[in-house]
Amino acid sequence: MLATFLQEAVEETAEQMPEEKTLSFIELILDGGIAGTVVIAILFVLLIVALYIYFERLFAVKAASKTDVNFMSQIKDNIANGNVEAAKIRCAQENSPVARLTAKGVSRIGSPLEDINTAIENAGRLEVYNLEKNVSVLATIAGAGPMIGFLGTVIGMVLAFHELASSSGQAEMGSLAEGIYVAMTTTVAGLIVGIIAYIGYNHLVVKTDKVVHQMEATAVDFLDLLNEPA
Repeated sequence: MLATFLQEAVEETAEQMPEEKTLSFIELILDGGIAGTVVIAILFVLLIVALYIYFERLFAVKAASKTDVNFMSQIKDNIANGNVEAAKIRCAQENSPVARLTAKGVSRIGSPLEDINTAIENAGRLEVYNLEKNVSVLATIAGAGPMIGFLGTVIGMVLAFHELASSSGQAEMGSLAEGIYVAMTTTVAGLIVGIIAYIGYNHLVVKTDKVVHQMEATAVDFLDLLNEPA
């Protein structure tokens, strides 16, 4: 009898307890209405673009930073021996910004030192431009992502208060709260996109700066080589 009574009490308590409401991320997005879904879709596209640019530029910068440690010593030996053609061939064999800068300087040997320096600087600007290609888009996404997310939240809040005004203040708090927290998902999504793009942008800037410093050091070494007494 006691066991039966306890079982009935437990079943009655379970029936009286409210069912826990679970909501998946997909349902949260789709419940945001047309405006919320469109904003989330835009942010998703921006995230894909940001990830593509980051990894594409990361691999490009890593490839640009790889240079044979004996490259400059071989160039110095060739130039010291008066074998300019061998130096040009060695530069052509190395596919890197450092090699292209050196090749530009080697091709100007015999010209005034100022002209050689100008040619190397112009080639360096072109190499830096190629390294930084599309990185500015990543910076734009880092700033635009949170703003688009905030826009979606503001739209959701406007719609929620419009519903409240349309119902003469008699709208259920549950429906208002649901509309508000659904609208906040766009802010969360925008911040996620912005943070990922911002971190990726700064990481690429650091990697690119290392390659630029490497090119500057190579240019200085090459000009010092030409300034050495014969």
